[in-house]
Amino acid sequence: MTHFSIAGLQVATSCENNLSKIGEQIKKCKARFPWLDMIVLGELCSYGPEKKYAENFPGATEQFYCDLAKSLNVWLIPGSHYETSGDLIYNTASVINNLGEVVTRYRKLFPFLPYETDIASGQDFVVFDVPQGRIGVAICYDLWFPEVARSLVCKGAEVLIYPTMTGTIDRSIELVMAQATAATNQCYVIAVNTAGNLGNGQSIVVGPEGNNIYVAGQEEEIIPIEIDFALVRRNRERGLHSLGQPLKSFRDKSFDFPAYKQQAEADELTKLGPLMMPSAHKNT
Repeated sequence: MTHFSIAGLQVATSCENNLSKIGEQIKKCKARFPWLDMIVLGELCSYGPEKKYAENFPGATEQFYCDLAKSLNVWLIPGSHYETSGDLIYNTASVINNLGEVVTRYRKLFPFLPYETDIASGQDFVVFDVPQGRIGVAICYDLWFPEVARSLVCKGAEVLIYPTMTGTIDRSIELVMAQATAATNQCYVIAVNTAGNLGNGQSIVVGPEGNNIYVAGQEEEIIPIEIDFALVRRNRERGLHSLGQPLKSFRDKSFDFPAYKQQAEADELTKLGPLMMPSAHKNT
């Protein structure tokens, strides 16, 4: 069996404790679609982007989801939550199996600077195994960096999951990025956005041939889909429509990318200036 069922749960949340609402939504989702193996929510959906709710991991919020996963016999990626570690705060996604166990955690590599301030960057690329195959996890703005997806795929990921919280006018660009990421990495891409006060929805599921399986609207929605790991493997073996085989070409390349070497002082990127909030326009 190579099939694994995942539902994106696009929930409208606010900057407050949303656990009770989310818990009920998860229960309703599993009751409506009892065949689901996993449910995924949007980034920071539990409390919104409120650092006052940050916790040490393991913590009470993570345990809430562990108990829920065990009681419903379903895997959960409950978006992400701010994690305190010493003096640092990370944007962290927990992966919880159907036994209520945390199998791994992922710290967002690229906080949304200069807007997501005082959040530390993670250092690890995280993949995990389900019985049918391997899944990689990243968060929201990580989608904008193709190196993240390629690194996860090089670690064996066949599905990429991105809990997301986008409420800005660039969501349409992210939809294109999700489709391109799936095509160039020959994998499924699932980007689950928040709705309501924190996000503008439009969660997306893309297949390993770069085909949009589903794009949600802007309101609350359940997005149940079935992953076929065999389709990913067949696509990677034969190529997109039996044509391009980009992962094999990337593997077999006979050169190094100069952009990925240690940046030299003369690197053109150093001329871009500091990463900071855009300044106000001045009248002349």
